[in-house]
Amino acid sequence: METPLQFCTLKNISVIGLPIAATDYAGAVAWVVERAAGGERAYAVAAANTHVAALARTDAAFGEAMGRFDLICPDGMPLLWAVNSQLAPAQKLSDRVYGPTLMLEVLKASTGVGELRHFLLGGKETTLAKLTASFAQRFPGCIIAGTHSPPFGEWPADEFERISQQIRAAGANLIWVGLGCPRQEQWIAAHKDRLPPGVYFGIGAAFAFHAGEVRQAPAAVQRLGLEWLYRVCMEPRRLFRRYLTYNFLFLYHVTRDMLSHRGGHKARNV
Repeated sequence: METPLQFCTLKNISVIGLPIAATDYAGAVAWVVERAAGGERAYAVAAANTHVAALARTDAAFGEAMGRFDLICPDGMPLLWAVNSQLAPAQKLSDRVYGPTLMLEVLKASTGVGELRHFLLGGKETTLAKLTASFAQRFPGCIIAGTHSPPFGEWPADEFERISQQIRAAGANLIWVGLGCPRQEQWIAAHKDRLPPGVYFGIGAAFAFHAGEVRQAPAAVQRLGLEWLYRVCMEPRRLFRRYLTYNFLFLYHVTRDMLSHRGGHKARNV
């Protein structure tokens, strides 16, 4: 009988009911690489900001989808602050685990490791071509084994099978899903039991950032927790209502939970 694989575990802290991993980049990358190389099943990873957390709290269907994720990293500074408020001084995190940067850290860790192969799902063909070229230049020896640009709008009934076949044919075990929130999280959660083994990331705007199509907020703005304001200024029509609504809801639920001493989910290891 084969000995079960022993994976590293991370402590979760409940933030308005969403289990957030109390981890830094090194811990998240180690967690991801071990499970990708293990090849046991499909794992789901998300990077949560205030939008994701508040939506999971207020939308039952999305909350159920997020409940199927195996690792949820503290992407936004408010999530980091909320996690740190529940940790002992020696355990407090010094930085968030920002989704686009986590992607780069995983790419770096996989460089020259033949068993780690990436697949890019989502975005336009031109975006995927830019990403493939950029990653090949930045991370020589990193294997982008395949890409797929799904159709705009409603997908054909056989699109899931087409995507699964491409991932299997590519031998990919690090799959980056850039369909936008909440669609990417809902897609991963809905198909998790049928997806080829690997680690699946809901990666949001990372494709557009790394392809140079959308500017990222300056580092100083990010550290202040004001990246949302920068992005609203860049895309006011699309993002103003989202951030106004969900930032308020996040603050409301954090305050309510603090006052009532309720944490939602119990802490667990992942």
